[in-house]
Amino acid sequence: MRSPMHGSEFSQNAARLEPDDTNPYAPEIGSIPDRSVDTEDIQELKTGTTTIGLTTADGVVMVTDQRASLGHMVSSKTAQKVEAVHPTGALTISGSVSAAQSLIRNLEVENNLYETRRGEDMSMEALSTLTSNLLRSGAFLITVPVLGGVDEEGGHIYSYDALGGVTEETYSVSGSGSQFALGVLEQDYHEDLSQDDAREVAIRALKSAVERDTASGNGMWLAEIDEEGVEISDYEDYDAAL
Repeated sequence: MRSPMHGSEFSQNAARLEPDDTNPYAPEIGSIPDRSVDTEDIQELKTGTTTIGLTTADGVVMVTDQRASLGHMVSSKTAQKVEAVHPTGALTISGSVSAAQSLIRNLEVENNLYETRRGEDMSMEALSTLTSNLLRSGAFLITVPVLGGVDEEGGHIYSYDALGGVTEETYSVSGSGSQFALGVLEQDYHEDLSQDDAREVAIRALKSAVERDTASGNGMWLAEIDEEGVEISDYEDYDAAL
């Protein structure tokens, strides 16, 4: 027997309000992988590192070490931990290598799609929100990135936690060597640093972390970002970049 309300405007509105399976954090292309990670898997995937990002008067400077670790073993001495994800933006990674690589690919694709549809690149605020939403989806456990970039408003640094929480900072660090790097940054950083001075402060902070953190070392990746683009270089000797 059909309900008296069947086919009524009320029933149609109620149907539209019923929840669906759409993930509000899903990317525009494809779908977020259905990943189930238990505690033991997370312990296996953890990688120690030190990544640093700071704003300058003219842009952004980011540095990372090159060591990737698996438990107590050095699994790579040349791991690239900072990559461009935007014409004037880059992301440092710490945590799960596979999840971080997937996150970088998603950000690159989404930014390219945005530029194709709108004829302009994402602002740093939009890119930071996208990064937060992807992390919040739970598909990129465990990744703790630092996002840096330049737009019309100047240089930006965004700090994240593993669940997608984001704050904009003048400088930020991530990884197991964070506490050692922060001590240098707290003492030597100020907002009107030039690119050259900021590079020196960032490298000094990284060297401090490498001296005390056993999971960091084996050289350095340096990313310098301004309105012209992103330049990424690697160095075996930290002082060679000064």
